[in-house]
Amino acid sequence: MLQNLRHPAILERARNEGRVVVDDLAERLGVSVQTIRRDLSDLADAGKLQRVHGGAVLPSGTTNIGYEDRRALNAAEKQAMARACAALIPDGASVFLNIGTSTEAVAHALLQHNRLLVVTNNMNVATILVANPEAEVIVTGGTLRRSDGGLVGQLASNTIRQFKFDFAVIGCSALDHDGDLLDFDVQEVTVSQTILNQARHSILVADHSKFHRNAPARIVSLQEIDTFITDQPLAPMLQAKCAQWRTEVVVAEGQGD
Repeated sequence: MLQNLRHPAILERARNEGRVVVDDLAERLGVSVQTIRRDLSDLADAGKLQRVHGGAVLPSGTTNIGYEDRRALNAAEKQAMARACAALIPDGASVFLNIGTSTEAVAHALLQHNRLLVVTNNMNVATILVANPEAEVIVTGGTLRRSDGGLVGQLASNTIRQFKFDFAVIGCSALDHDGDLLDFDVQEVTVSQTILNQARHSILVADHSKFHRNAPARIVSLQEIDTFITDQPLAPMLQAKCAQWRTEVVVAEGQGD
């Protein structure tokens, strides 16, 4: 089947079932697994699909994709970004890590740091950093979001206000062309805004898949972020805005799928 026929067929199946799987598509369309992976990458680059482990899903502007799928999405790129982020954080620093698979990757990259104070509203981050005896870990408390181990709500925000962090490391669900950071959960947005207010230096860690997504709730503008770590160069217009805003952009390249 030719590409101009495969792409509509893949999108139609994604619309009907919500998700497509590489092996299943290869069998149904009579092409190789490598061909389907290229098709999915092309459709993801065009913003029509969102790559997940083993396949793809339709991008959504109102609900996020599953947490395990997000954890597997662009895993090598997240590791590269996490290493770049950890390199900015010296031993002896106080750090906040919020909810998300990218901040979990940063937690892994901080396992060899010494004398850290880490505050988090991410139960997964706390579990990861238990393995670093040189890290004192404080969990904010709050309402547990079972889907991803995040703690949100007023209690989380109140705890965060008791600190002033050297570094705040946050993620986002989407980044629009104007440079606004977006998310799906209004409670999480409020917590993220509080985190940024309590930080001396703010770091956003977000891979290129966020450039093609949309979400309804605004966190802040990149103008209010000190360092943006991503895995692919920004569009020229957004890069120019970051330069104007004095938002440092770090491109950390990883090994893709």
